[in-house]
Amino acid sequence: MTALQAFSSDLADLVEAAAPSVVGIEHRRGQGSGVVLAQDGFVLTNAHVAAGGGPLRVRLSGARAVRGEVVGADARTDLAVVRADATDLPPLPLSERRLRVGEVVVAIGNPLGFERSVSLGVVSALHRNLGAPRGEVLEGLVQTDAAVNPGNSGGPLLDARGAVVGVTTAMLPWARGIGFAVPATTAGWVASTLIHEGAVRRPVLGVAARGEDLEPAEAREAGRARAVRLLEIAPGSAAAAAGLRKGDLVVGAAGAPVETLDDVVRAMVLGHPEEIAADVLRGGARLSLRIRPRPPEARAAA
Repeated sequence: MTALQAFSSDLADLVEAAAPSVVGIEHRRGQGSGVVLAQDGFVLTNAHVAAGGGPLRVRLSGARAVRGEVVGADARTDLAVVRADATDLPPLPLSERRLRVGEVVVAIGNPLGFERSVSLGVVSALHRNLGAPRGEVLEGLVQTDAAVNPGNSGGPLLDARGAVVGVTTAMLPWARGIGFAVPATTAGWVASTLIHEGAVRRPVLGVAARGEDLEPAEAREAGRARAVRLLEIAPGSAAAAAGLRKGDLVVGAAGAPVETLDDVVRAMVLGHPEEIAADVLRGGARLSLRIRPRPPEARAAA
């Protein structure tokens, strides 16, 4: 068997195993895609797909359709969890590993109503930001050249192992070969929060910040290639009270490495800690600061 034949066979096996876990989400305004999270009916999709209005219908493998109900949605990540009225669904695992540019990925969804269509591509870039129609900015997206069309939204982006590494969220209508997905590292904690709490309530630090690739000297100090740069600190905010300063690099939070803003948010949301430890680089020195995030209802700064 040639290498091409082996690749083709492996790809066909991957799709055959994954396709039953991809569902259609239908409502009166249109349709999208979703991926099964749990056997008892939890399905992950996009917030803009689940918010179509009116009753939801989840189209399962084998043309079976059941009623669906929105469990929770999060506009900041364009993710939602729907509960399908079924208890025998095959779930797909969400990957927790970091993707690399150039990896082969497979998108499965219902583009233009064609159920469980498959497209193959690569990871073109990571950490992309994209403006959403309602004014939100979707941050930290995976960019891929796997074909993404209307109806793909909410479907899985799979790696070569068949694990979900992203949830397709958007495409640029005037471009070709440019699609975007929410990384599974974000989708996992957001989905868990939506299932248990119905919404993601983000505490407030009072900073303007961005994830960025570090210069070689900073990367050596940080021990990684990316961190979060603090651009502004709001007076009187939780960040100011903790001693954070403009220009600081946040490289760790709650004992976990920080490469993106999502890593910081995740540390603040999961478990609702009253205080988190932040590892910060400032002028070549490494500091450990304690931050007490403010609850969302007390929001005074972005």
